[in-house]
Amino acid sequence: MSFVSDEKLIESLNWRYAVKKFDAQKKINDKTWNALEDSLILTPSSYGLQPWKFLVVTDLETRKLLTPVSWGQKQVEDCSHLVVFLIKEKLDEAHIDQYLQSIVDIRGGDLNALAGYKKMMMGDLVTGGRSAVISEWAARQAYIALGNFMTSAALLGVDTCPMEGIDAKKYDEILDLNSSGYKTVVACPAGYRSNEDKYSQVKKVRFSKKDLIIRK
Repeated sequence: MSFVSDEKLIESLNWRYAVKKFDAQKKINDKTWNALEDSLILTPSSYGLQPWKFLVVTDLETRKLLTPVSWGQKQVEDCSHLVVFLIKEKLDEAHIDQYLQSIVDIRGGDLNALAGYKKMMMGDLVTGGRSAVISEWAARQAYIALGNFMTSAALLGVDTCPMEGIDAKKYDEILDLNSSGYKTVVACPAGYRSNEDKYSQVKKVRFSKKDLIIRK
């Protein structure tokens, strides 16, 4: 297994920025996009429960419908691929059972041996106190996926723009999600920056390490 160098990581993160204008004619090739989809699937989550789906919108007409409910941000329609991060509206026993069965299917073993793990998850997320704020918990998991996706994209030379400036409820209506059990949290267009995007040449503004890193 080979890894990127320390220098390559920092170079990629410095190169990355929130693209304001994509080159609408330049598309992500299938091999690169498949790798980025895999990066989404490989994102870690609390308990490993993956309370999400990733809706990839490539249809231009659909994206044009989403632009007005994205504060008019044209990145939604000019990008190559639009990823809409969805969270499960309600975490239930069936989802936990599906996850536990996946553990057995992939790793082997006895499902009964995971009874204690199931009880812990049920007591925390389904019947416990966090069940009342499960959407907030799931949204935090989705943001882990967003960060993982953006970093992976930068390492592959693909541009992104995380977007909370959207009407999530309107997204759900346009994307026909209202009876799906999932709802929109955040969106992220991906593609390649336009040469006309002046922000690609602007220096990053970040607080220094001494302001943000605490060592004890």
